Amino acid sequence: MNTSGDSTLKTETFQAHGQAAENRASNREWLGLALLSLPTMLLGLDMTLLHLALPALAVDLRPTSAQTLWIVDAYGFMIAGFLITMGTLGDRIGRRKLLMIGATAFGVASVMAAYSTSASMLIAARAVLGVAGATLMPSTLALISNMFLHPHQRALAIGIWATMFALGMAVGPVLGGGLLEHYGWGAAFLVALPVVGLLLVAAPYLLPEYSAPQQGRLDLPSVALSLLALLPIIYGIKQIAKDGIGASAALGIAVGLIFMFVFIRRQRLLASPLVDLSLFSNKATSVALLVLLVGLIGVGGTMLLVTQYLQLVAGLSPLVAGLWMGPPALAMLAAGITAPLLARRIRPGHVIAGALGLSAVGYLMLAQLDNSPHGVTLVTASFSLVYLGLGTIAALGTDLVVGAAPAEKAGSASAMSETVQELGLAVGIAALGSLTTAVYRNSMTDQLSGLMAQDIQHVVSDSLAGAQSVSQQLPAGVLEQAQAAFVMGFNVAAVTSGISIAVLAGLAAINLRHIGLSADTSSQESNDRPPFS
Repeated sequence: MNTSGDSTLKTETFQAHGQAAENRASNREWLGLALLSLPTMLLGLDMTLLHLALPALAVDLRPTSAQTLWIVDAYGFMIAGFLITMGTLGDRIGRRKLLMIGATAFGVASVMAAYSTSASMLIAARAVLGVAGATLMPSTLALISNMFLHPHQRALAIGIWATMFALGMAVGPVLGGGLLEHYGWGAAFLVALPVVGLLLVAAPYLLPEYSAPQQGRLDLPSVALSLLALLPIIYGIKQIAKDGIGASAALGIAVGLIFMFVFIRRQRLLASPLVDLSLFSNKATSVALLVLLVGLIGVGGTMLLVTQYLQLVAGLSPLVAGLWMGPPALAMLAAGITAPLLARRIRPGHVIAGALGLSAVGYLMLAQLDNSPHGVTLVTASFSLVYLGLGTIAALGTDLVVGAAPAEKAGSASAMSETVQELGLAVGIAALGSLTTAVYRNSMTDQLSGLMAQDIQHVVSDSLAGAQSVSQQLPAGVLEQAQAAFVMGFNVAAVTSGISIAVLAGLAAINLRHIGLSADTSSQESNDRPPFS
């Protein structure tokens, strides 16, 4: 018998268990996670609160239609454009320091937004909120990678972190409805102040400081190139969502792609690049980013269509529609927490593929939607399956991206993950929104010929929202036809999403099959925990 070999194996196993025990987080880290979850939930709140506040602030500030769009879009433009820069900046100057600076700026901008006296002032405040918001997501996620070195705990922590965004979206309509009912629209922005205050007070005690050793100075030309690449692309995508494919949208995307090429060339030549392209050489990272991108494309467009269906077809108020969106958000919350636990016993690639398969079923259920009284129930059940997949990929996909990165690149990897998700949401709204609109316009143009005045016909054939705005001037049955045309477009978009997500599930199952159980996936556990300072 080979007793020496058995003894060596037992010794190695004992050492491995000892190393795992040393890497386990203490109560301090879990309290830190609770603190880091607050900014994430705040960003989810911000999405839903603004949409509820728009009608009230429009009465006070009287924005033009273009200004209204910028009030909504300025935040998204800035947060998507600055994510990469802020993720790398945190690696260099310190992630806790950047988080506290960004939180302070977010609080100041929130006050500025709440007490805006003009649409231009509110747009400027929303832009500052976007830049500040770009510091929060990558900083919090990178700090989690520093605090939770044990793979089981890190996966669970990222799952909890990811689902706080969904919780914010779920709470937003209820909280926003109550605030708007008793206070002015500015209260929607002041919600951020208690969160910012608590974060600034507790962060020095609960969060570690970490900055990457031996990193060069931030390359400002790369920062400029990243903005010149991302902002025109995002602008073009949003223009397609609003007005369809046009010259300005095509020009914006073309300009962005040119600068993207120049940006990538520059990163290859720098010793300390803004984005380390070697991160993409890891297959798990590349596939996880693809899963996040395509998954968020489906969710982004479908979320827009679901909210429109609930209000414009089912006739629900924003508050009631928000309440019906609660179960899907809770499904995402449950998936984000349970997916990392399942990944301890089932390979993460299989968990992701299975969740995406359930999402595909949800999309195909939405394809069966009609104008029946049971439509709201079907939408809620179907979208809950969609969000179940979203919670899973947000937790496990993000963990694969961040976990595969070296400790000194965690901020940059976190920023890439967030940027991909922002782009996915924007592309989804543009692509699926445009597809639904095309089906709607084609159907209504054929049905309305000669039934009403040309100007009214143009409004009705443009969108269902337009038809609702002139509903009092429409012949009997036309509004119902418009609703049916919208549902038809929704069906087409849902089928398209369902097929795409089913294909993505197959790709994930094949390309992530080599990733072991979560206890074996981390190659970073030899990094020492950074000291609290």
